[in-house]
Amino acid sequence: MCLAVPSKIVSIHNHLSVVDVLGVRREISLLLMPEAVSVGDYVLIHAGFAIQRVDETAAMETFRFFRETGALST
Repeated sequence: MCLAVPSKIVSIHNHLSVVDVLGVRREISLLLMPEAVSVGDYVLIHAGFAIQRVDETAAMETFRFFRETGALST
């Protein structure tokens, strides 16, 4: 089973983006995104690729769930 993690886009250059996940930044590809995204959007990341846009409320709810279940220590 795989888990896609919500990540906030902080910069975009061509088909690459830097995303932030609770203070950790990494570069990911936007090549699999079915729709355009912008800086500030939240996306689900799987295997280094953004695969779907999610709204901020859903992203925050996911982080809350991760914290409640002990999956995150922040």
